[in-house]
Amino acid sequence: MERTGLLPALKRCVGRSSLGLGRVFASALVLSMAFSCAQNAVVLVGSGSSIPAPLYNRWTQEYGKRDARTQMRYLPIGTSEGIKQISHGSGDFGAGEVPLSQKERSENNLTELPAVIIGITPIYNLPNVHQLRLSGDVLAEIFLGDIKSWNASQIAKLNPEIDLPALPIKVVIRPAGKGSNYVFTEFLSKSSAKFHSQVGISASPKWPVGVSAERSSDMADKVKSEPGSIGYVELRYATQGNVAQAAVLNPAGKFVKASEQTITAACQAVEAPHWDSFSASLTNAPGADSFPITSFTWIYLRTGSTESSRAAGLDDFLHWIYSDGQQFVSEEGYAGLPSALLASVKKKLKSYR
Repeated sequence: MERTGLLPALKRCVGRSSLGLGRVFASALVLSMAFSCAQNAVVLVGSGSSIPAPLYNRWTQEYGKRDARTQMRYLPIGTSEGIKQISHGSGDFGAGEVPLSQKERSENNLTELPAVIIGITPIYNLPNVHQLRLSGDVLAEIFLGDIKSWNASQIAKLNPEIDLPALPIKVVIRPAGKGSNYVFTEFLSKSSAKFHSQVGISASPKWPVGVSAERSSDMADKVKSEPGSIGYVELRYATQGNVAQAAVLNPAGKFVKASEQTITAACQAVEAPHWDSFSASLTNAPGADSFPITSFTWIYLRTGSTESSRAAGLDDFLHWIYSDGQQFVSEEGYAGLPSALLASVKKKLKSYR
């Protein structure tokens, strides 16, 4: 199979068969290994969240131009599944927005390194409403199903200058295993004791209300096409989908919209001055400019040794994404790591095995 035909073939496989995610991933690994043998090349396989998928796809293209002997493929199968695959020794790396547990680090020999900074922004569709403000507590009540109408007093209090329509709120959620679920529920749990007790922090929350959107792009499309709807999606998808974003109340008492500057501010507020908390939570970060629903998206790696040619190929790819590969981060709509944190990650990279 030609190198350029691998991902389209996998997409066709996923779209028309009943294969489980694990079997699809195994198929990808087999195809990559077959290509490696046929072309005397190493094809690295990563899997995980759809949030950074456009960036990993760009990295795939640009990295592949350097040397045909080492290539990379990324499968957007969800954060939880990505962690599962790398924990079981399948593939070369995972990616997602859920910090590893101590058990995963110790028993599965895993570690995580921040790749880029992301913001999970509330998106909405309200005719003639362009500057909506929401708090964590109000968002929690909406996603618990307690606030059902857009002209509810709790929303009106935050938006006194807006004539809110008497539309029912249509909640859109993500299915189980998604990194955006984890980041959003972490923020809501920090904002609302009721949400924390009833739903909690999870990549697979039991949402009491809402219709599901499978992928990040599906979430943006669904909210954009349904008047009265509300959802949550990574900034890149909201911006490129031209979907209205709400400003969110942060701990400093400011309503802040997600942007490259405000999610970077949240990272700086948490990481500075030591720049070594690679698994730190960035939600509800201090600072007037900090967007409160910020997170890293991590790359998950096995710390044990692997077959030498694959280990060397992975090391080369990792060093590339944290050097030359950084130029493509902002081009794809993400926020890069601050220079001090990037330097710390590069230092850690030398000793992660």
